[in-house]
Amino acid sequence: MKNILCIGAGYVGGPTMAMIALKCPDRKVTVVDINSERIAAWNSDQLPIYEPGLLEVVKACRGRNLFFSTDIERGIEENDIIFVSVNTPTKTFGRGAGCAADLQYWEQTARKIKHCAKSDKIVVEKSTLPVRTATAMARILAAEGDGGAGVKFEVLSNPEFLAEGTAIEDLRNPDRVLVGGNQTPEGDAAVAELVAIYSSWVPRERILTTNVWSSELSKLTANAFLAQRVSSVNAISELCEATGADVQEVSRAIGMDSRIGPKFLKAGVGFGGSCFKKDILNLVYLCETYGLTQAAAYWRGVVAYNDHQQERFVSRILRAMFNTVAGKKIALFGFAFKSDTGDTRESPAIAIARMLAEEHAKVAITDPKALPSVRRDLAGCLDSIVEEPDPYKAADGADCIAVATDWKCFRDLDFARIYASMRKPAFVFDGRNLLDHEALFKLGFNVYAVGKSPLTHLD
Repeated sequence: MKNILCIGAGYVGGPTMAMIALKCPDRKVTVVDINSERIAAWNSDQLPIYEPGLLEVVKACRGRNLFFSTDIERGIEENDIIFVSVNTPTKTFGRGAGCAADLQYWEQTARKIKHCAKSDKIVVEKSTLPVRTATAMARILAAEGDGGAGVKFEVLSNPEFLAEGTAIEDLRNPDRVLVGGNQTPEGDAAVAELVAIYSSWVPRERILTTNVWSSELSKLTANAFLAQRVSSVNAISELCEATGADVQEVSRAIGMDSRIGPKFLKAGVGFGGSCFKKDILNLVYLCETYGLTQAAAYWRGVVAYNDHQQERFVSRILRAMFNTVAGKKIALFGFAFKSDTGDTRESPAIAIARMLAEEHAKVAITDPKALPSVRRDLAGCLDSIVEEPDPYKAADGADCIAVATDWKCFRDLDFARIYASMRKPAFVFDGRNLLDHEALFKLGFNVYAVGKSPLTHLD
């Protein structure tokens, strides 16, 4: 029975390995990371990431067949299947800056595996990587020198398709599991080893096997298509506001078309998170590398419209509030990029808060899980920012509420109490179409939702 190692204890590696440990109790699963504080958190009841249901899964397995450690060398030596789940951010320097994936951590990990391996290994790409990166890893592992003498490596691609906030359910009951391998006898055998792990709980018909390059490209393509739907419905929301249509009614009508479906047709302030923008820009870079300029321009436009939607949200706030927010208090409800996570990577709330601060507004940010990230993400404009865990205090004396994250707890607030505490006229700008707009209007709020005509007492 082959034991499993995962290098990288982040949003992907930690939950994925916890579920494998839960579903494969006969396999030892170890997660390693160079960050000792992160590993200490995984070994406590205060996990380094917030994900509904994750703590229960970790507690069920930790110390039995799930272990967290900083001893990367020992982990590589002792385990047979090595998942690589390290960070692959967008490059900020050199060629491809702003689009290409920064593969320095990935390459360092490949060289570490080669240096420490004493027996044959199956290396599994779990990080999102450009097409043909597996080939590069195989070349590093097969190169002469720096260890690895006599050791055979087989490289597979096994991209993750998790959504933060529902990652545990996505792992427990996935739409599909994708495994890409070299179409050789050795590659087929390695694929079969990984398929056997997932077959412990995933129906075999949901486990797809492909060549390595199709697997790598499928991950980028999936995220690009989902992001494209978000930008598309947001473009329609702008037209709805101009014409008096209701974007929620339009989304419901087109979503009932079986060729389209209802998912990712919810208008808002745009997509965020660690994957969508990064993966689309990676796709842009790949297209440009192969001279596919029109394809690159198409996908770049998806990101450009997402940025525009956030600028448009702030512009609408300015226009409605008499063309100035200078000195006014704005309660920003939500800082995470979506509900049920503390992750703020590429969160629309960051851009919105910065733009409001540039207009000299006083921004009070409230969020159930993401406030620890505010000072890092808004460095340079903190003089205009206040962190407030209590949404009632955030709204006290405010001129408006701007909803940036679709936390259900915001919907359940006592808005009569909030209205009474605010300066008048009081505004709500619902960037997630989360709240009951008619009820807010009846309380006295001037209500501006995405893709809808405003409900205002000012006309």
